[in-house]
Amino acid sequence: MRIERKDTFLKKWSEYFGSAELPITFYLSPGDGGAKRMPPAKGHTCLICELGRVRRGESLCWNKAALFCGGAKRYLGYAPEMRPGFEYFLSCGRPGMEGERYVKTPEMVLQIMKEQDAIPVGNRNFIFKRWDALTEADDPEVVIFFARPDVLSGLFTLANFDQTERNGTFTPFGPGCGSIIHYPYLEKNAARPRAVIGMFDPSARPCVGPEILTFALPMRRFESMVDDMDESFLITQTWKTISKRI
Repeated sequence: MRIERKDTFLKKWSEYFGSAELPITFYLSPGDGGAKRMPPAKGHTCLICELGRVRRGESLCWNKAALFCGGAKRYLGYAPEMRPGFEYFLSCGRPGMEGERYVKTPEMVLQIMKEQDAIPVGNRNFIFKRWDALTEADDPEVVIFFARPDVLSGLFTLANFDQTERNGTFTPFGPGCGSIIHYPYLEKNAARPRAVIGMFDPSARPCVGPEILTFALPMRRFESMVDDMDESFLITQTWKTISKRI
């Protein structure tokens, strides 16, 4: 990670978005990237809740053993196979199992899972760091914003500044960790990487503020957005009016 790139974004973020929350990042590594290794999971935990520590500035490292949630293990690539009965858990349930009712039928769940690609994680770890904690040794692959509506408006508009594709930002169905990790990571090698708006998962919502959604995108796409900031709508009176209330 080039430190000048890191500092340039910090300066521009402060100029156009004031004291809005800094983004966090992640990348895959065989090591820990100097981050604190999360211990093996004991009892129920949610990755989105635990990422609150990263949002506050702590650098953390996860592997498969540190994840309790089967959904997180799947969407991070550690468990490509569904656990038995998952199609009922996500849909209507069955005797002895209450369903989340996020999908109408078990058959629909099976079809969704059949069409899902996997992150090629192998034995690597997920290293999460807030933007200001990055060092020259880090190589962030995805940038994640936890944003209120005005900030999200700015990010969304900036992401569309340099393209004619009307769906350059998309909102795929999935869990909270899918929207900030799985989908944006799989976009990183696309010819035209898209950004992902997410955190609509009702199960993950308690882990973020009631006004917070997420905006996640591959590093390559993020860098082009940063390069465009000084010639975009961010320099207009329209944005200055909005930025006063951020």
